[in-house]
Amino acid sequence: MIYALLSDLVVLMHFTFIVYVIFGGILVGWWPRSAWLHVPVALYGVAIEWIGWICPLTPLEKRFRRLAGQAGYEGGFIDHYLLPIIYPEGLTDRVQLVLGGLVVAVNLVVYATVFTLGREGQS
Repeated sequence: MIYALLSDLVVLMHFTFIVYVIFGGILVGWWPRSAWLHVPVALYGVAIEWIGWICPLTPLEKRFRRLAGQAGYEGGFIDHYLLPIIYPEGLTDRVQLVLGGLVVAVNLVVYATVFTLGREGQS
């Protein structure tokens, strides 16, 4: 029972990580120093997509699932949980490049907006 709970907790952490990678730049508007955390986290998230790394949370979740007597799954977190919803055919190199590009684009827009609004507020 504890391992099933831990695996679900890891899924929640993984989802939170992904949301922070994509939208964490918004926090910079309220707390500019958060950029020191968000920029490396976002770059790591993009690297996972572009280089094909496996996020360490994925094997951790799989391990907890096996210890709980549940079946593991093939592939990574995005492939298992998100792509069936967004892209039913599966994760390809091209899709990973697009996902990483979207993360970069969203964050560039967010940071540009935050810094533009910040400069306007200083005038």
